[in-house]
Amino acid sequence: MGVSIAIVAAFLATTATYYHPGSGLTAFIGFPADSHHTEIPAVQSAPHVDDETSGGYDGQFYAQFAVDPLLRDPAIDGAMDLAPYRARRILLSWAAWAAGLGQPARVLQAYAVSNVVCWLALAWLLTRWIDPRTPRGAALWAGALLSHGALSSVRYALTDLPGALLVTAAIAVLEGGRPLAAAVVLGAAGLARETMTLAAAMFVTRLRRRPASWLLVATCLLVTVLPLLLWIDYLRSIYRSLAFAGGDHITLPLTGVWWKLRMTASGWAAPGYATVASTLALASLVAQAGIVLRGLGRSAGPWAWAAAPFVALALVSHPVIWTGAPGAFTRVLLPLAIGANVLLARETRAPWWLIVLANLGVIPGVLLFAFGWA
Repeated sequence: MGVSIAIVAAFLATTATYYHPGSGLTAFIGFPADSHHTEIPAVQSAPHVDDETSGGYDGQFYAQFAVDPLLRDPAIDGAMDLAPYRARRILLSWAAWAAGLGQPARVLQAYAVSNVVCWLALAWLLTRWIDPRTPRGAALWAGALLSHGALSSVRYALTDLPGALLVTAAIAVLEGGRPLAAAVVLGAAGLARETMTLAAAMFVTRLRRRPASWLLVATCLLVTVLPLLLWIDYLRSIYRSLAFAGGDHITLPLTGVWWKLRMTASGWAAPGYATVASTLALASLVAQAGIVLRGLGRSAGPWAWAAAPFVALALVSHPVIWTGAPGAFTRVLLPLAIGANVLLARETRAPWWLIVLANLGVIPGVLLFAFGWA
């Protein structure tokens, strides 16, 4: 237990380094200074950190949605790229608006701290499957929480960690024997990030020979996708056909993976941080995929079924998802990283080398969050 307390304390201490008097934790959002004039007026007038050294990141867009969660201000379209595409991930923005009582300054503060709250909630929820009081459990618990995907979502105030938290909560509810309630939670996850609906494969575990079980699963699938479909229909009333933008992030199988492998291999001719970080994250990804697919064959439990579709997502993801050091794929595939650690926790004889290999992504994750390496 001492290790887990130390990890949480270190996380909170590092979080505190991002605090600015008068602006709170809005440094997480990543508003770039040179784009201040393009922010919607309500955001411009609210206290927040404008980063002089950064070109910004996607959190700045979702934070502006939080100030106007129904997208009624026409200035939103000029404040970001691909507004219809990003607007599909609205749940965190709604939550921040509600927590901030609709007041722009409070809303930005609430949005900035939301991933921190989600990280702490995930740390608590994971103890349902992983016992951090043992050395093996502590390593697996920390591996999920300190992964590059989880910490990059916190660092840039993104929607991936909140979505993964809701997937985790949905599995807990499903294991508690409430599939329809689990579908409601997973439907909320889809509003945080649409790819989280892939975890609906978990409902396969409820199939039986009885026709009633098939009807139940079909209902769960409908409940899962319905909130996202209704929200997209609302967006269609604003953006028309542009509400469906963003499908080009899915491409021919292995296109993105092969591109990343080639770029990483060529980088070893003159290796730098980007090459090392990408190698570590790719090694973790391969191990995690193997663990999940193996778990699918052995137990076919909710975690294996929920994580397995993200292996398929990795295979068809566009190179843009793989660009960077190591790249956005670590957070896009975050349920895979969490699921692999949960499945390893169920194997009392899982070798340490496999635990380490599956969590090499912790290294670039900690370096990003604690030292700003990217």
